[in-house]
Amino acid sequence: MNNNQVTDQWCQNRAEEQIHQQQLQNVERFNGRMAMLGIVIGIITEGLTGQGIAHQIGLGPLVDGYASCHTQYLPFCF
Repeated sequence: MNNNQVTDQWCQNRAEEQIHQQQLQNVERFNGRMAMLGIVIGIITEGLTGQGIAHQIGLGPLVDGYASCHTQYLPFCF
């Protein structure tokens, strides 16, 4: 390979890397916005229904069991 081919290859690799980084930034921004939206929807639903986010996603019995375990001062918990 001559010097021009090496330079062209480097430029192409660099351009691909920059495109990949930009796509990654866009995906991460989208994920962050969707997470924020999910939390806001969960809080609004909690305000309307009285059920916490853990209950909304089906982890209510686990949270209730943990809370009862610590409130009854049992020597062991599940």
